[in-house]
Amino acid sequence: MTTRINAVPPVVPADDVGVAFADCDITAEAQAAALRVLRSGWVTTGREVAAFEAEFATAVGAESAVAVSSCTQGIELALRSLALPPGSLVLSSTMTFCGAVQAILHAGHQPVLVDVDPATGMPTPATVKLAVHAFGPPAALTVVHWAGDVADVPALADAAGLPLDRVVVDGAHALGTSAGGMPVGSGRGATCFSFYATKNLPLGEGGMVTTDDQARADWLRKARLHGMTADAWRRYLPGGSWRYNVAEAGLKANMTDIQAAMGREQLAHLPSWQRRRAQIAARYDDQLAGLHGIRLPHRPRPDAGTHAWHLYPIRVRLNGGIDRDEVIAGLSERAIGTSVHFIPVHRLAYFSQAALIPSMGLPGADTLFEQLLSLPIYPRLTDRQVDAVCSAIADIAYRGLSGKGTE
Repeated sequence: MTTRINAVPPVVPADDVGVAFADCDITAEAQAAALRVLRSGWVTTGREVAAFEAEFATAVGAESAVAVSSCTQGIELALRSLALPPGSLVLSSTMTFCGAVQAILHAGHQPVLVDVDPATGMPTPATVKLAVHAFGPPAALTVVHWAGDVADVPALADAAGLPLDRVVVDGAHALGTSAGGMPVGSGRGATCFSFYATKNLPLGEGGMVTTDDQARADWLRKARLHGMTADAWRRYLPGGSWRYNVAEAGLKANMTDIQAAMGREQLAHLPSWQRRRAQIAARYDDQLAGLHGIRLPHRPRPDAGTHAWHLYPIRVRLNGGIDRDEVIAGLSERAIGTSVHFIPVHRLAYFSQAALIPSMGLPGADTLFEQLLSLPIYPRLTDRQVDAVCSAIADIAYRGLSGKGTE
């Protein structure tokens, strides 16, 4: 049977500097805010952190937000706040960043890796039930809104036999995602966000934990600073007391006022940045749809929620022997950066021993991993650069298929 080869448009060259995979846009306003704090005489956790927490909580519809040093530390603190017995079973998708699983271990618990649907990159109630059947009832569950897509948190919690307050949502990709008509980040559980350099709200580093449980938020604020009952800002204010107590173990996981001041200014740009991400995704869709061997990213049904487009992960399934890595190499030769999100955790040497993995393996994640390719997507990406990426993919596919002939 002859393989049908799509017509390929003329190659659109990348800009002279190429197309970077990621871009960290620290706006002029954010730079000025950092300088203002540096000149203020107080640079660590203080009034800017408190203001950023309030503004971020409003942005995602949460009652409380607690600024932390990273999303990874946020996940660990959120798990610690549940006061689970040491060594408790905690479910996690295997298709996630390794830090999310390390957080389970650092919290003193046993990660159980869950397979994913190759179409979505996320666990399903069925894969959760398989993990529960293999290892027994879990004490908690972590859920990642992978790539900015919408995970069905209530359905996954139900499959695990857990109430929603035993779910820690990894929202590292999900600032701008909505689920069930509400922004990700609202609710009595805990949602952890990332402000890493590549994220939708980039600060370089930093994170936030949101919750509608005020008691949990109060605990998190103490735990992020060694468990101390009063932070340095409050102790050193005029009239403040040097006295404090430590009732339980905590971490050094606070955010600085420098980061928070930057975050407040970056947050003002988030709506326009999210609109641009959606425009870029639509432009990719228009040019890559129907291209032989390329499957577009999954996206939620309109009634299920809104994609944040933190990533634009395509699946490469070219016939004739061309694989994902050959496409990556071809794009690299054209000065176009790409990535893969993620190497499944069970394929990493440490976690193959430290985590529990069902005896039947995790075939959905293995299938997906071999095909995954994340394309550049960030607000300063130009239409010309998007066109160059799409043209290069089409050219690689065309040349590969025409060179390999028929099946």
